[in-house]
Amino acid sequence: MRRLILVLVLLAAGLAAGAHAYHASIMDVRYNAGKQQLEVALKVFTDDFEKALSVGQPRPVSLAETPKAQVTPLISALLTRAVGFGTKPGEVLPLTFIGFQKESDAHWLYFSVKLARPINGIYLRHRLLLDTFPDEMNIVNVEANGKKQSALFRDGEEDQKLLW
Repeated sequence: MRRLILVLVLLAAGLAAGAHAYHASIMDVRYNAGKQQLEVALKVFTDDFEKALSVGQPRPVSLAETPKAQVTPLISALLTRAVGFGTKPGEVLPLTFIGFQKESDAHWLYFSVKLARPINGIYLRHRLLLDTFPDEMNIVNVEANGKKQSALFRDGEEDQKLLW
């Protein structure tokens, strides 16, 4: 457990510092019991995310220069392929993409997941950027019912059950 916490702290410090010799993302998930939904903020390095968005496109995608009307469906499609929330094994609930904003050399992506009923945990598949960067480490922080926890998703460990 201490090793996981140390890795998470070092990765978070690296994301804040700017330069990166590794590939990582940070996802903050908040369970809103009143609205029966998960509210998600996902921080990714801009250059890494643009590389993943550009796969299969006729021209490289730039979050600063490509029109938002063209970028938004690409982001939604990539998130849908790479991130899946469910209340039972194998279930993938629809994501509602809300938007994105720039922060230094990174971007925050915002989306939500509607839930049919109150829950005490989720199944999460998190493969974001693993197809582009096999060394990608995706950190997930969950806040639900007054409890906080963190998990690390990487190649071979893309699916986890998080309980609260």
